[in-house]
Amino acid sequence: MNTPDATFTRGEFKARGSFVVRCEGCNLPALNCLCPYRVSAPSRARVWLLTHRMEHYKPTNTGRLIGDVLEDTRVFTWHRTEPDAELLALLQDERYAPFVVFPDDQPDYDNDRMVDNRAVGKAQREGRVPVYLLLDGTWRQARRIFRKSPYLDALPVLPLRTARQSRYRLRKSALAEHLSTAEVAAELLRQNGDSEAASALDDYFEAFNESYAASRGHRKIDAPSPAMQRLLARQTRVEDDSNNAVF
Repeated sequence: MNTPDATFTRGEFKARGSFVVRCEGCNLPALNCLCPYRVSAPSRARVWLLTHRMEHYKPTNTGRLIGDVLEDTRVFTWHRTEPDAELLALLQDERYAPFVVFPDDQPDYDNDRMVDNRAVGKAQREGRVPVYLLLDGTWRQARRIFRKSPYLDALPVLPLRTARQSRYRLRKSALAEHLSTAEVAAELLRQNGDSEAASALDDYFEAFNESYAASRGHRKIDAPSPAMQRLLARQTRVEDDSNNAVF
């Protein structure tokens, strides 16, 4: 996972809880570090995050969880007047089929650009790698990124249609249907056949939820939750497969 450039002219954003002692690996409060549960999973699709600069400073940001699970995740910082040159180049790379992910309850785009999951399958059959380009920020920030980024205008829009409601406990949204960035990625992976990656990301997200919520209450998690147990079991399976591999 690439590391975004977080050097800006304005001072560093100080989120609530910025003085809490945090693990340097996962950035969660050290009381309930997430590192023991970190897993990786393969997927046919890629996730690229176009992240609002303020999100880099928020320990409650879930976009970074995607990069922990999907090793090929890319992160680009959004600047209104200075598009990331690497992102622009990748959007022109014929190996990839990028889709801008935007909720279908937003009227910000031309319906002619809207596609569904069949377009993802078509890209795979053509030998291209589907890419979910997620606009990583608050809902207001995501809408601004969408409207103020003309280099996205030529890309198809893949709205996420799901009955799933958010399980995110650390920030409140106006609507339960507004999923966090990690939940969006997991649902897209599941809908398009990357079930193993989706399950791993879902469990990792739930472990993040549980660890952070407990730490906010100054409570140490004594025994791994069911999601944490599944992540530990996955680690064991991957290690066993690696040890049993024939070279």
